Amino acid sequence: MWIVYAFGSALFAGVTSILAKCGIRKTDSTVATAIRTLVVLAFAWLMVFIVGSQTQLKSLDGRTLLFLVLSGLATGASWLCYFKALQLGDINKVVPIDKSSTVLTILLAFLIFPENEAITWPKAVGVVLIGAGTLLMIEKKDAAHGASGGRGWLLYALGSALFASLTAILGKIGISGVESNLGTAIRTGVVLVMAWVMVGVTGKGPLVRQVPRKELGFICLSGLATGGSWLCYYKALQEGPASLVVPIDKLSILVTVAFSYVVFRERLSKRSALGLVLIVAGTLVMLIP
Repeated sequence: MWIVYAFGSALFAGVTSILAKCGIRKTDSTVATAIRTLVVLAFAWLMVFIVGSQTQLKSLDGRTLLFLVLSGLATGASWLCYFKALQLGDINKVVPIDKSSTVLTILLAFLIFPENEAITWPKAVGVVLIGAGTLLMIEKKDAAHGASGGRGWLLYALGSALFASLTAILGKIGISGVESNLGTAIRTGVVLVMAWVMVGVTGKGPLVRQVPRKELGFICLSGLATGGSWLCYYKALQEGPASLVVPIDKLSILVTVAFSYVVFRERLSKRSALGLVLIVAGTLVMLIP
């Protein structure tokens, strides 16, 4: 059943990127992250009470809570980097780099969980294909000047990938002793605190009232999509191996690229299209038993 949850996570994650891009055309990315986290948190706790896992709060041990908090901090950092990159660059450039976190996740999973996360030949081939595909999708002109003229998008996208891989590993450890919906809700609370602290520290509080109503709607919808993606993702992580769940989740790139063309008319060059094929092929190869 975990594979169904993993594909559900990919679908919702793909839609999230498009909705988020629509919500940060004029809105500051840090402010948008803080607002959408409110929606995700409400969604997460709603699911907690629906499944009745709130009763586990009193029985959480210190180790589980620690790793959930660390996972939340990594997620917050990844989100802040990701949505800043989306604001500066094109979706079909930012998303492939973010999805390259698969490679680092597999390596970390092998080092931390050697008995359950061994690197098989299919995984090794998949890592090579994903790495090569990601490099092809980063064209020289993009690295130098940014897909939409912003010079910092590449660094933010790489930061997003790094923190996303840490999120998967820390999340895997943290949810080993707690119901997945409760684990998601707790770590989302950490992300919320981190996001609003960033809004305050950077002096962007006044910008919250200046968010256009239309963009606010897209931001909230992206939060709902994120909530759906997270709930599926961590349920899949709880039941399946991280080294397989993460690659399936990264197939959201297909959904994102398709919608980026329909909504924003972002076209892939032949080089980027080949890179996308390699990334998808690498992901599918990893699913070979």
